[in-house]
Amino acid sequence: MSRIGNAVIEIPKGITINTSGQTISVKGPKGNLSFDVPSPITFQVDKGSISFKRPNDHRDNRALHGLARAMTNNMVVGCSTGFKKVLEINGVGYRAAVKGKKIDLTLGFSHPLSYPLPDGVAAEVDKEGSLHLSSADKAVLGRVAADIRRYRPPEPYKGKGIRYQGEHVARKEGKSGKK
Repeated sequence: MSRIGNAVIEIPKGITINTSGQTISVKGPKGNLSFDVPSPITFQVDKGSISFKRPNDHRDNRALHGLARAMTNNMVVGCSTGFKKVLEINGVGYRAAVKGKKIDLTLGFSHPLSYPLPDGVAAEVDKEGSLHLSSADKAVLGRVAADIRRYRPPEPYKGKGIRYQGEHVARKEGKSGKK
């Protein structure tokens, strides 16, 4: 019994669902997304909900059942409210600036870095220097945040670098810690 796969997805107002074969397309105020449901999984769109069924309890079918439901739910949430990730930039002289469809990063290297934003991802920098990323597609947003964080991950001694908001980095003592 799959708790995730058997849960029914409620469709909020302002969202339209189109299906053709095994493809589900979601359209809303934040964007348009589509997903191809794996072949053994079937789905049914009612007036205000979507439900998924699997043919049997084989291990692969159980995994695909939960996957199909989770991907569709992410599309519905993304197209209605969207997803956000916040990256905190800590360090003297470390900063980010959004210029059109790219992010210019100054992270202590001998040269500034420029990261081009993919379609559907928006970015802005607040007064504290935090980078706010938003998108309707959860997977693309996570990939962009991880790519930016990978330029300068937080280091454990002074805590400098790029981290996710709320991320805890275990701090270490320096050389003076041992005597």
